[in-house]
Amino acid sequence: MFSFAYYALAGVIALAVVLCAWTVRHQRSRRRHGALQDLMDNADRLESDLKDCRDRLQRAHAVMSVSPDLPATGEVEAQQAVDSGLRALLQQRLWIRDRAPGASQRELDEAVDALVRARHQLEPRLRALDDAQTALDTAVREHIHKEF
Repeated sequence: MFSFAYYALAGVIALAVVLCAWTVRHQRSRRRHGALQDLMDNADRLESDLKDCRDRLQRAHAVMSVSPDLPATGEVEAQQAVDSGLRALLQQRLWIRDRAPGASQRELDEAVDALVRARHQLEPRLRALDDAQTALDTAVREHIHKEF
């Protein structure tokens, strides 16, 4: 009876160790999968934000342009900045494709944080662009209203 209790206790302990190991492994797997999903989602959002920014800039510069054939002041620089952001995002997507599957959790978390920071830096610029577009639209409407 005494040896049976030891075997039963050893079995319970072994089962608990296996269960703990499985739980830890499962949590790591879920965290990794979540980080990969966050990485892809944030890359998609940043790309959408950059393309939206590019479209808004083009609309604003089209309204301000004196001649449709000539770029408005600052248009080239703004376009270059957006293109640079899109190129950096492409590099990030290539990293995701090539290195993310074998990357450490820390590297994945850092990549997600970098994309989140980039989006947060872009947000005030998008709001300022919205404000400028609204002011420009108002000015154009007032100018047209005064002429008629």
